[in-house]
Amino acid sequence: MLESPAVNRPSAVDLRVEIGSLHLANPIIAASGTFGYGTEFASVTNLEALGGIVVKGLSLEPMAGAPPPRMCEADSGMINAIGLQNIGVRAFVSEKLPLLRKYSTPVIANVFGQSQSEYLGVLRVLEEAEGIAAYELNVSCPNVEHGGIEFGGDEKSLAGLVRSARQVSRRPLWVKLSPLVTDIVGIARAAEEAGADALTVANTFPAMAVDFQTRRSRIGRISGGLSGPAIKPITLRLVYLVRRAVKIPVLGVGGIQSPADVLEYMVAGASAVQVGTASFSDPKACERLVKELQKTCVRSKVLTINKITGSLEEDLA
Repeated sequence: MLESPAVNRPSAVDLRVEIGSLHLANPIIAASGTFGYGTEFASVTNLEALGGIVVKGLSLEPMAGAPPPRMCEADSGMINAIGLQNIGVRAFVSEKLPLLRKYSTPVIANVFGQSQSEYLGVLRVLEEAEGIAAYELNVSCPNVEHGGIEFGGDEKSLAGLVRSARQVSRRPLWVKLSPLVTDIVGIARAAEEAGADALTVANTFPAMAVDFQTRRSRIGRISGGLSGPAIKPITLRLVYLVRRAVKIPVLGVGGIQSPADVLEYMVAGASAVQVGTASFSDPKACERLVKELQKTCVRSKVLTINKITGSLEEDLA
């Protein structure tokens, strides 16, 4: 029996995506705060298989973080209060970045601070280092210079930060938006107009869990951030709204566990996704998703994945 002609067999799926000038082998990116500095996962998963790695948030000086316990399970997700613990940007450059440079996977540095000068200080240190593909500004931090309001909650404050960061940075600049705003579209447009190259949508949602027997919080703080499948329907809508409002790429993050989750975010408008909570239960989650995404796309006849971004049919008649 003759083998079927090659034209009748499924073609290899093209998983490549572009985030502005940054080219990724696939749309699966490890999210900040869930994948350490990347090197911690090297012994259990193939870092080369990932589209990108966003390292945990970097501050100008080392931070000890929140008291334990720092995480607890919630219905369809988890609540965490890590407190942005990190070794500081200088230690990252000297201790972690040389190890990451061994891999071809793009490394995105997540940056935060409590003042504009702190953000810019971190960026200036990173600008002197090699092996970083882009920056992601975490703008969910309180701006101590302006009464404690989050940078991401005020268009003027956010625009000022992004504009200043743009002047300092020669690399692509992503902005990770907070979901806790009245008008995320206005915030997204402010970031775009100030010079952002891409937007990550979105951060965790404030939440709490208590033990009625001990009358105490289940984590070391009264509240923390909710992540996981529970927030996916909310962030999916935010991705859709933001993608319609801006011309720059959008990255979706929130509750991604399966290839279907990835494709749903992309149809809603995401150019790529970030996987976070799934890595806590399965350290190989990102690598697994890349393999499963390839198979799902073949079955669904999606042979060039970037073509489905923003393809949601809005005519419901």
